[in-house]
Amino acid sequence: MGKLDGKVALITGAGRGMGRAHAQAMAREGAEVIVQDIDAALAGGSVAAIRASGGRARASVFDVSDVAAGAAAVAAAEADPGRIDILVNNAGLDTPGELSEIDEAAFDRMFAVHVKGSFFMARAVTPGMRRRRYGKIVNVSSIWGMTGHTSHSHYCGAKAALLGFTKAWAKELAPCNINVNAIAPGGVITEMVLQKGGEEYIRKAAQAVPLGRYADASEVAHTVLFLCGPESDFITGQVISPNGGQVIVGI
Repeated sequence: MGKLDGKVALITGAGRGMGRAHAQAMAREGAEVIVQDIDAALAGGSVAAIRASGGRARASVFDVSDVAAGAAAVAAAEADPGRIDILVNNAGLDTPGELSEIDEAAFDRMFAVHVKGSFFMARAVTPGMRRRRYGKIVNVSSIWGMTGHTSHSHYCGAKAALLGFTKAWAKELAPCNINVNAIAPGGVITEMVLQKGGEEYIRKAAQAVPLGRYADASEVAHTVLFLCGPESDFITGQVISPNGGQVIVGI
């Protein structure tokens, strides 16, 4: 018996990286996983990997910043398999730039995916959760949403917004037995990080981490799985930062 048997989890940006790790972890615990991604090939790859391991998964391909597309995907899931119990707002992007370099298009895209996308995905899934009086929502923020970082102010601002959503939604939805929490990971080894800086970048950056390394995506997935499982039923409005000891901060 898996801890998520009978549950349906929608995970955005689950075609690779942390999103794929979250999807695989939940499938191993018995959830039926809806793998959302803007890239059909990546979504299909995650679905194939889950099915190859004996799990249940299906792909849902759309841009999370497209509100109508997200609502349609949720409506389809409410019809078959009949419910969404878990939402993980994981979809994101990271394009560096100093304040003077970030143009309107880059700013709008950053906030469209992280902020608008997360807001309207939550808005779409919560009516069903309210009716069933059950739901788990996890927003994937970042350590930089708490601390800031040079050359990424639009990313930091977007990730910080998710922390505000988490607190507000937790208070609003608690009477309906819907838990809302966030994670704010530190450095994680993903395809996006490797493409941005490579192994040498990770080696140097890891020197600032007390545990001396970046996390594997599967390690972050353990935290997400905890927040989506029964062990966290009395936890809401919290931000957990798996960061290897890099930052100790109260929110």
